Amino acid sequence: MPSFDITSKADPQTLDNAVNVAKKEILNRFDFRDSKSEVELNKKDLIISIVTEHDMRLTAIIDAIHSRMIKQGLDPRCLDESKAHYPSGMVIKKEIKIRQGIEKEASKKILKDIKDSKIKVTAQVMDDIIRVSSKSINDLQAVIALCRKGDYEIPLQFINMK
Repeated sequence: MPSFDITSKADPQTLDNAVNVAKKEILNRFDFRDSKSEVELNKKDLIISIVTEHDMRLTAIIDAIHSRMIKQGLDPRCLDESKAHYPSGMVIKKEIKIRQGIEKEASKKILKDIKDSKIKVTAQVMDDIIRVSSKSINDLQAVIALCRKGDYEIPLQFINMK
């Protein structure tokens, strides 16, 4: 029985490359001369830590990271920027978490959209992925097209097509 998995993961090596290139770009910019700005990626916990002087530089750093991610082929929607920045002495800090896997709310929304489409497939949640199976490969391709059209606020990858 043909099946595939829907997941949302960012490749850690590509993400590391994007953050490193953004860091070099930021340090070479004229408006960042003599600033105490730092950008670090914690590969174990998948958290980007940003330290800078004020909001304008923080916004510029985040924009540089977004543009580098797009150029590296990563979707910037995998960054969870919901946590606000906080002051720490003379600098402000912000931690951006990288989303790995599909959260429960998004998986419920995806399952609901698949069931409402009346396509003859079975979809089930398995930890942080959704497995979709059907007797027809055409039905599976219709589900992929449906998921690509939907707005789930996370990047989706379709893997393990069997």
